[in-house]
Amino acid sequence: MSSSPKVDDKPKIGITIGDINGVGPEVIIKSLDDSRILKHFIPVVYGSSKVLSYYRKALDINDFNYAQYKDNHFHANKVNVVNCWNDMIEIQAGNVTAEGGKASLLALQKAVNHLKEGLIDAVVTAPINKDNIQSDEFNFAGHTEFFTSHFEAEDSLMFLTGRDLRIGVVTGHIPLKEVSNNISKEKVLSKLEIMEQSLRRDFGISKPKIAVLGLNPHAGENGLLGKEDDEIISPAIKDFKNKGKLIFGPYPADGFFGKQQYKKFDAVLAMYHDQGLIPFKTLEFESGVNFTAGLSIVRTSPDHGTAYDIAGKNEANRESMREAIFAAYDIYKNRKEFHLNE
Repeated sequence: MSSSPKVDDKPKIGITIGDINGVGPEVIIKSLDDSRILKHFIPVVYGSSKVLSYYRKALDINDFNYAQYKDNHFHANKVNVVNCWNDMIEIQAGNVTAEGGKASLLALQKAVNHLKEGLIDAVVTAPINKDNIQSDEFNFAGHTEFFTSHFEAEDSLMFLTGRDLRIGVVTGHIPLKEVSNNISKEKVLSKLEIMEQSLRRDFGISKPKIAVLGLNPHAGENGLLGKEDDEIISPAIKDFKNKGKLIFGPYPADGFFGKQQYKKFDAVLAMYHDQGLIPFKTLEFESGVNFTAGLSIVRTSPDHGTAYDIAGKNEANRESMREAIFAAYDIYKNRKEFHLNE
């Protein structure tokens, strides 16, 4: 009979608790209450055992058990919890509080330190409130920008992945009126490079097929409805195609999704946040994952927010968080295999 796997034999997947007053703690508990996942990897929750205990009791979930992490020791066959603060922080489920923002930042900072030290192999981030987390130490539009800065990447890609659709965006968390000025040939090419490499390295697709959406209605209608499609996006596509890549477009976004053309491609590059995320969340809301491609580390998250309106009511669906956890595990494994075969 083979012995149980040792700590060093299994990947360690960090999970930051997010806003303690949102649904983060609930979906984490619900995602980890099946002990069978411990056969594959070691979950490491960054937050507070007191917060998890509070929600476990409030939600009447009895199958979720954990062990406290201390002295650089992980328990191989248990969920590990890293306590990231010592102060008493009041839990007010469904409410926005300054303490909730402070706690979510402390969890993020501890997880980043452990990633840099090599103590964990990937990280999954539960939803934060992008307002109450702002401070001198967190001056970012969201997780994507935070991790891009901390791991000193020249660029990254917000890459939404689901069962039937993968879609990235050229511009992320910026006002709509600034989108056009933030799209350049160089930026489109940078996002395409990250997407194509990620599809090969992180998803195991040897020759990925990518579609690019136009910026303007009808992809500009030959310049009648805007010049960006002809003067910026099309030349970028041509340059990328000249490298031997399977890339097509620009496609008018409405017809592209209306005709379900996305099913013919491994991934889609959209020009701005809502152009990509509205169809993605329409099609993949329950199981979608937000992956930050282009980083030296693996970071995923569920594709929903804090959902204060249902926090603490035992109504949150765990599916997206569970998918995010397993996506982090799969991407970590794919990267190891990719580097072995290089």
